Amino acid sequence: MRFSVPNLALIAAGLAAIVLGYVLLAGGSTVGAPLLLVLGYAVLIPLGIIW
Repeated sequence: MRFSVPNLALIAAGLAAIVLGYVLLAGGSTVGAPLLLVLGYAVLIPLGIIW
């Protein structure tokens, strides 16, 4: 399977959201961290793989 530039951009955005989510989680954020983690794991990375 070959990934094009939009696919890689979505996957990279998903990884960035996940990393930022864990950083916020370590800092004690109870709203932003879960939102970013769900966005990364459940939306951006699957969208980058499927689309």
